[in-house]
Amino acid sequence: MAKQQKMVDDITSMDEDFAKWYTDICKKAELIEYTSVKGCMVIRPYGYAIWENIQRILDGMFKAEGHENVCMPMFIPESLLQKEKDHVEGFAPECAWVTYGGNEKLEERLCVRPTSETLFCEHFKNVVQSYRDLPKLYNQWVSVVRWEKTTRPFLRSREFLWQEGHTLHETAEEAIEETEKMLNVYTEFCQKYLAIPVVQGQKTESDKFAGAERTYCIEALMHDGKALQAGTSHYFGDGFARAFEIQFTDRENKLQYPHQTSWGMTTRLIGAIIMTHGDDNGLVLPPAVAPIQAIVLPIAQHKEGVLEKANEVCDRLKKICRAKIDDSNNSPGWKFAEYEMKGVPLRIEIGPKDIENNQCVIVTRHNREKTFVSLDELETVVPQKLEGVRNGLYQAALENRERRTYTCTTIDEINAALEKGDGFVKAMWCGDEECEDKVKELTGVGSRCIPFEQETLSDKCVCCGKPAKHMLYWGKAY
Repeated sequence: MAKQQKMVDDITSMDEDFAKWYTDICKKAELIEYTSVKGCMVIRPYGYAIWENIQRILDGMFKAEGHENVCMPMFIPESLLQKEKDHVEGFAPECAWVTYGGNEKLEERLCVRPTSETLFCEHFKNVVQSYRDLPKLYNQWVSVVRWEKTTRPFLRSREFLWQEGHTLHETAEEAIEETEKMLNVYTEFCQKYLAIPVVQGQKTESDKFAGAERTYCIEALMHDGKALQAGTSHYFGDGFARAFEIQFTDRENKLQYPHQTSWGMTTRLIGAIIMTHGDDNGLVLPPAVAPIQAIVLPIAQHKEGVLEKANEVCDRLKKICRAKIDDSNNSPGWKFAEYEMKGVPLRIEIGPKDIENNQCVIVTRHNREKTFVSLDELETVVPQKLEGVRNGLYQAALENRERRTYTCTTIDEINAALEKGDGFVKAMWCGDEECEDKVKELTGVGSRCIPFEQETLSDKCVCCGKPAKHMLYWGKAY
C-alpha cells in the first residue's frame, strides 16, 4: 500500500520516533493527561470510554463462565502480605506503604494493593468449609498500585485499572482447567474484539508470577516489533491455601487444601490497541471498543435540508451502532483530521448532492476506502463495514507479526535477524535458566513464552548446543 497522506501534522511520525509518536497520540487524541503525582495519569473521558467498552465485553464473558464480581479492600496489612514468602518477595520492590492514619503512626504498615491474592485468601478461609462451598469463581474491577521506576501512559503507570479473577477449586484438575479456560477467554477477546493476534504459551520458571506453580500468557507483537504481554492466567496449586490455612471437608469427610487460580487484564490493553493499529494520523480503533463507531459529518451544512438529513441518518445509525453527529461550525477538513485522530472506524459524509442522489459517503478509517452507499441500504452496509474494519485491522496486525517473526538456530542467526528490526524470535531452548539469561545478554531479547504450539526447529539449544526441550518465543518487551 502506498504511504498515505499525513492529515495530522503535529503527531511525530512512528518511523521517526516510535515512543514520541505513542505519547503524542495519548495526549492529542485526549486519552490521558499527566498529573502532579509522578507516574500517575488522568484517564480522560475518551480514554475511559474505551476502557468501559473493554470492561463491558470482558465482564460479560466472565459472567457467561459463571464468575461473580466482588470488591476487596485497597489496603493489605503487612503481616497478611508476609504469609506467602515467594509472593511477598516478588512484589516487595513495587509496594507502596501507608504508615500514618491521620496524625497517628500505624502500629502495622498497610500495603496499597499491588494485587489481591492475600486478601482473597483471607476471605476464602472465612467462607469455605465444605466441598459444597466450591468452586468459588470471583472477579473484581479495581485499581492497583505498583511503584514503577520508569512509567509510560497505559503501558506502565504507578496506579492502573484492571480486573483480577480469583477462583478456588476442589481439585488440581479443575483449577488447571480454569486457568487454561480463562487464557482462552483472553485470547478470544483480543483476537475477536481488539483485532490483535496473540501467541498463547507458558512463562518460564524464572518469569512466572510470584507464588504460582504455572503462569500462562498471551503475547502480542506491536507495530515496532516489541512484544507486549496482553494477559496472564496463573495456576497456584495449593501453595496459597497451605500458607493461609484454607481447608475444606471433602466428599469423604476428610480435610483437604483447595487449589487456586488468578488471572488478569489491565488498561495496558489500550496501549496495545494504540501500538498495534495506530498510524501517523492517530488512533485506529477496533469497532468493538470504539466510543464512537460512526461519525456523521454534514457537508455544506448551511444549505437547506443538510442538517435535517444528517440528523435523520444519525438517528437511524444510533439504533445499530454507537453513532454521533458533528454539526459544529468547524471546517470539514478540521473534522476529518479530528476523527482520524480519534480513530473513529467509520466517517459518514452527507451533503446536498448526496441528498439529491439518496446516498452518503462512507470512509473507513483504517484504509481510507471511500464508498457511495444508498441511504436505503444504510442499516445493512454499516454493520458490514464495521466488520470489514475489524477484519482489516486483524489481517494487517497478523501480517506485521509474520513479517517480524524470525526462526533461528544459533545466536549469530538471532543477531543477524534482529539487524532487520525487532520482532519475535523462535528458537530452541534446553530449559536451563542460565541459557535463558545468556541469550538475553548476547542478543538483547528475553524469553516471552513457551508456546502451546510447539515446533522442532532443531534438536539443540540455541545457546549451549545441548539437547533442546522447548521451542521458545523471544523478544524485546514493553
